[in-house]
This record gives sequence, structure tokens and C-alpha cells, in this order.
Amino acid sequence: MQFGIFSVSDITTDPTTGRTPTDAERIQDMVRIALKTEEVGLDVFATGEHHNPPFFASSPTTFLGYIAAQTTTLQLSTATTLITTNDPVKIAEDYAMLQHLSGGRVDLMMGRGNTGPVYPWFGQDIRNGIALAVENYHLLRRLWREEVVDWEGKFRTPLQGFTATPRPLDGVAPFVWHGSIRSPEIAEQAAYYGDGFFHNNIFWTMDHTARMVDLYRRRYEHYGHGRADQAIVGLGGQVFMAKNSQDAIKAFRPYFDVAPVYGHGPSLEEFTRATPLTVGSPQQVIERTLGFADAVGDYQRQMFLMDHAGLPIDVVLEQIEILGSEVVPVLRKEFEARRPAGVPSDPPTHASLIAAGDDHANAAMGPRGRVEAGSN
Repeated sequence: MQFGIFSVSDITTDPTTGRTPTDAERIQDMVRIALKTEEVGLDVFATGEHHNPPFFASSPTTFLGYIAAQTTTLQLSTATTLITTNDPVKIAEDYAMLQHLSGGRVDLMMGRGNTGPVYPWFGQDIRNGIALAVENYHLLRRLWREEVVDWEGKFRTPLQGFTATPRPLDGVAPFVWHGSIRSPEIAEQAAYYGDGFFHNNIFWTMDHTARMVDLYRRRYEHYGHGRADQAIVGLGGQVFMAKNSQDAIKAFRPYFDVAPVYGHGPSLEEFTRATPLTVGSPQQVIERTLGFADAVGDYQRQMFLMDHAGLPIDVVLEQIEILGSEVVPVLRKEFEARRPAGVPSDPPTHASLIAAGDDHANAAMGPRGRVEAGSN
């Protein structure tokens, strides 16, 4: 099973000092976080994509290429790549280039994002969000799998005899996740193509997450990609740890109480009861995370958000150290002990796709039928 860190790249004032980091400081901090992720033995680092304050990660491939040059084992991913407002041609070429630079250590998560104004900034209409996600991803798959593409769709200019360059490393397209919080159409899209489904459930109840994952699993089996329990699932999570829960709560409360991402709404105690946010001891984090599989079934990737809400970089690095040394080794052992035979431990990687003869990457464009482009 893969474990990793993702960042949404927010720039938030530290409520305990009143200081707001600069763009330059946060960018360098995120570099340190990515390198620490590999150092402590975790598997994946993912960056978000945003084009508005208070976020800074507007160019994921630039950042991940920089990290690729300084790491050797770390899988590089996104959380998420905006399939709605990015040109599929540019996605195809940028991530193929990143494949080559990283030696194949890249996958990516497609998503629509959660910032409405970004659509008109890139010449799109938010009311077409689902339809854009469906059409753009269909084109992206073709660009990676076909040397010469002729294309005509609704949302971009036609392509005639077009070849995306560079071609994917070893002729194998990067593995793709589809990230969604509330859109069943995206779970359907992931199932249709046999791709991974990532439910970033950091602000949602496990009941909601379980319903979304169950839909994806059932449709994955319906489309003939394997059993429902073999579908490739990833989850998000948030944790803050100390040796005992009282110290963890005391240290994290000032950040929770004023952080914009929590909306100044429920109390810390209410939020931790209702969502996967876990503030407590390493053992409490272990127990809570193991419980995710009781809700959604055995899954393949667990990502943690650690650098949000204005937390100082030294605290974030300490949290990642605890995660890597005290929490994840236990989770690896316990998750694998409960995993039935025939259920994948890991999501596909570049190496595993090649070893398997690239059946996944070179599969047809999908089974007969179509993904419905419904409303948001």
C-alpha cells in the first residue's frame, strides 16, 4: 500500500505569531516537505494546482520536475490536475516530459478543482464542468495512446494529424486517478476507463465517502475491469499528532479555530467526529486510519494533508517524521494483514504496467458506451 503527503499550497497566517509567509518561503517549504516525504520512507508526494490567492502552486509539473531531480524513489503526483481548464494537449506533453525526467515516477489525479472563478480566467464556463472533464480526458487518453490524432470536440479547436511530444516513456501513459468529492459522474468516469478513483474526503463524513467509493467499485466491475474489490481506490486524510491527545489538541486548536479552510464553523471536537481529521496520539491516528477500510473496503493509497492552516514548517516536518517512523509502518503491516488474496496492494506504477505487458495502458478507449455528462 502507498502512503504519502499532499499539499494544497495555501499561504495562511500563523495565528500564534501573526506572521504570513511569503510565496518564496512557502515554495521552499514545500520543497522541504517533499524531500522529507522520501527521507522518512513514504511513497508519494502530490501537489495541488491553483491559480488564485491564497495558493501558490500554479505549475505542478515545474515543481514536480524540480523534486524529481532531488529524489530517487518518491512517486510524484498531483492533487489535482485541472482537466477542465487546462488544454489536454498541454497536459499530455507536460506529464510525458515529467515521466522522462523522473524515470517514470509519476502519476496524476484529474479533477475539476474547487474554485469557480478559474473557469472564465481560462476561457471556460463552470456550468460545463462535468462535460469538460469528460471530453478533455477522452482526448488526453488518445494523445498518449495514438501517434497521430484527428480530433473534433465541443470545447477546443480541432486537431488534424497531431502528434503530442514527447511520447510517453516506454510507450506507457502515466497512471491516472480521478479525484472527486461529490460528483458521481467523476466516479463513473474513473470506473469506465478502469482508472483509479481518489476521494479526497478531508471535509466529508465517511458515510458520504463510502457511498462514492461503492458507486465507483460497482461500476468498475460493471465495465469489466475486474471485481469490485479490485478497483483502485485512494483516500485523503488530515492528522496532527503529539505523544498524548491532550497535547495535540492544545497545540492544533489555535490553527483550527482561525484557518479559512475550516470556515470558522464547527468546533474542533465536532469536526474530528464528523470528518477524517484526527488530532491525537500516533496510536489514535493508526486506529482511525485503519477504520477507513472498514468503510470503503481495502484500498491502495492513503494521502495526508500536513502543511495547512498556517502551521510552521518545523512543526510540519516533525509531523511527517512521526508519520513515517511511528504510524505508517504499523499501517502497512495491518492493512496488508487484512487484505484478501487477489486485491491489489498498490496502484499501478510505470514499472508494474511494463511488467504486466501494459494491459492497462494500452487497453481500448473504454468499453462500449459513454460517460454521461450531467450537471455539477
